[in-house]
Amino acid sequence: MSDAVIPPALGPDDLGPDTTPVAYEVGGPDSAVAYVTLNRPQYRNAQNSVMTYSLDAAFRKAVDDPSVKVIVLRANGKHFSAGHDIGTPERDFDTYYDNVAVLHWDHTDKTGADQRLAREMEVYMGMCRRWRDIPKPLIAQVHGACIAGGLMLAWICDFIVASDDAFFSDPVARMGIPGVEYFAHAYVLGPRRAKEILFTGERFTATQAADWGMVNHVVPRDQLETKVNEIAEKAVAMPMQGLFLSKKAVNICEDQMGMRNSMDSVFGWHHFAHSANAEAGGDSLGGMDAKSMKAAGSSASSSPRAGG
Repeated sequence: MSDAVIPPALGPDDLGPDTTPVAYEVGGPDSAVAYVTLNRPQYRNAQNSVMTYSLDAAFRKAVDDPSVKVIVLRANGKHFSAGHDIGTPERDFDTYYDNVAVLHWDHTDKTGADQRLAREMEVYMGMCRRWRDIPKPLIAQVHGACIAGGLMLAWICDFIVASDDAFFSDPVARMGIPGVEYFAHAYVLGPRRAKEILFTGERFTATQAADWGMVNHVVPRDQLETKVNEIAEKAVAMPMQGLFLSKKAVNICEDQMGMRNSMDSVFGWHHFAHSANAEAGGDSLGGMDAKSMKAAGSSASSSPRAGG
């Protein structure tokens, strides 16, 4: 572990336009759009727990603000997110945070499979499910790399608008693990495309993602913000009750098609894989780290410090 000092997670009152690892602002005095920005660009917005809990605080702030009707999730720097933090100096998997997504015991005084399961139930699966159910429309504004854990953040959003330089990948099968924890692959990509990206670990482009139904719109990079704002303003013109109930209705249909139950099952296999890796070689990531993931092929993260 690094000796780096881990900063505290931000609360709703700590957030501002320039705060890190998450920034927050409302578009203007007459705007009903909140902009939540991943702001850890020096690490390609790799997601440590400080970012996760700060992101949750930003979403809570937007939900609690009656003037906000639409939320945009975006990122500073060259990339949307290169995945979960598996190697930066601020990796904080052994740091205690009050659980907000699940009621479970503290992971920091546990070891092995018990520690991994307790933590990932909260910061990976639990948080993503919590955010998917945000009662206001949530638009992902994606550019650059959206890798592994980055996919999870995009997939919990109601719309995904991507720039033409965006690319996507879930390469964690290289670790012997069946995809990232929020396993929505078969639902957002279809079963055959899901198998293709998992079996090969290859990147796919924004245009491919749009063709496969995962992304709503692809635009030139310099038009990305404008396109997102156009969609947001159209949604703002709708009544809040209509927005909330429409979102709820579609999410119910998705769950009735089995997404939630399937995700629970795959989450169990995900943790079987971690444990099998640890038993065989002492490392729950199957001997892979960020550098070896990058070296394994073009599908690996463009970041040297992020991954599954």
